[in-house]
Amino acid sequence: MGRINYAPAQAKVTDIQSLVKLVKNDDKIGVAGFTGAGYPKAFPTALAEEIKAAHERGEEFMVSIFTGASTAPDLDGVLAGVDGVKFRTPYNGDPTMRNKVNEGISLYADIHLSHLAQQVNQGWFGKIDWAVVEACQITAEGEIVPSTSVGNSRAYLENAEKIIIEVNEWQSEDLFGLHDVYYGMEALPPNRVPIPITAPGDIIGQRTLRVDWNKVAGVVVTNKPDRNSPFKDLDQDSITIGKYFVDFLLDEVKAGRMPKNLLPLQSGVGNVANAVLAGLLDSDLEHLSSYTEVIQDGLIALIDSGKMDVASATSFGLSPEYAQRLNENAASYRGKVVLRPQDVSNHPEVVRRIGVIACNGMIEADIYGNVNSTNVCGTKMQNGIGGSGDFTRNAFMSFFVSPSTAKNGDISAIVPMVSHHDHTEHDVSVIITEQGLADLRGLAPRQRAKVVIEKCAHPDYRPILEDYYARALKEAKGIHTPHILSEALSFHQRFLDSGSMKK
Repeated sequence: MGRINYAPAQAKVTDIQSLVKLVKNDDKIGVAGFTGAGYPKAFPTALAEEIKAAHERGEEFMVSIFTGASTAPDLDGVLAGVDGVKFRTPYNGDPTMRNKVNEGISLYADIHLSHLAQQVNQGWFGKIDWAVVEACQITAEGEIVPSTSVGNSRAYLENAEKIIIEVNEWQSEDLFGLHDVYYGMEALPPNRVPIPITAPGDIIGQRTLRVDWNKVAGVVVTNKPDRNSPFKDLDQDSITIGKYFVDFLLDEVKAGRMPKNLLPLQSGVGNVANAVLAGLLDSDLEHLSSYTEVIQDGLIALIDSGKMDVASATSFGLSPEYAQRLNENAASYRGKVVLRPQDVSNHPEVVRRIGVIACNGMIEADIYGNVNSTNVCGTKMQNGIGGSGDFTRNAFMSFFVSPSTAKNGDISAIVPMVSHHDHTEHDVSVIITEQGLADLRGLAPRQRAKVVIEKCAHPDYRPILEDYYARALKEAKGIHTPHILSEALSFHQRFLDSGSMKK
């Protein structure tokens, strides 16, 4: 057992089936994992089988699942597929789980990713029955070396009554040395102290997670890769958005508002985000840094090219190709990659102090710069706010990016009024679509409306938006933020009625 170097841990090695039989209806389970990386691989499927068998016997059996962020089909998917999830938080990207939430079978709390560990520490959810975490090894001192994410594992290990550890032999042992687990977050107000990070590469904690072995119910050995979904090939719209973003930053450097190596970058997850990072790779910028939540292919490429000195996050989120590259060369990223607990990687105090440039995706923005990143037509949950709020409100500058249309042009990403507010106009600096870039800094609402419509709306929707705005100027009771309330959500209503936002 070369991965398990602590005698009491070796004595607790067992099979997963015996462990899941200890889980009870209505238990609360905190699991490792963030954006498809570092989540337990054996426990969810085995638990789903137990839940399914209980339902076939006519017994109630549902659990509450707390994670770092999204996980994978073999965690969220299998548990949702047997109607086994009573409550889920803080972020989900699995389509089966999403359907259960939108059907009302599973309750879902959409929580800022930096907030959940503190809320668990404060006891907002009652006792946490289980912590189930993945390790790439257990040290001789009995501490866990996390695998490809840290997420909320520290908080769950501290608060859970019982613990299950999955030692995954697929994960590289050379991940040891990439983690920085800070234990200064457990103090609650008024006893907090500042987080001592002044640069993305600062190391302020330890390389491992502590474990109370009196709480460990068992250790399971697995050998299975992370989700590692491939990214789509970069489309022209994403490439164009990435170019707008990079050109804007270069202009800020020329104007003397940013240093030549920019400020620490934060990037959301997905194809457009990777296109933005690819744009940086093709630029002349050097000695970049990142203080973000997920290290995607684009960040690894920037590090490998020598253009980025260091990237701090809480998780990897890689394609199969880049996951293999990491597995084979993990030791080479020591000093260049730092994985932290997410209440540190996403902490507003640090984001504000070091001046992060935040760039995130959106479902829609309205003509005044408000952004919806979570709810389709105001009622159906897509994924959740994730860490976008942690970074956006506290960033030196915040960008939101999206193609201007979706569903073959039947949905406009620019609407008169967003159907759900996640990021208000006060926190949005720049909006970019493939149509152009709207710099909203220092603009009043009526100035923003003109810029957003002109620069970001698709030509098919621009005349409709111009007509709405012109009539709102005449008909609204007040013209600070002109709206015709009976028509403000008309784009969404047309889509629900006809399948298209077009008139």
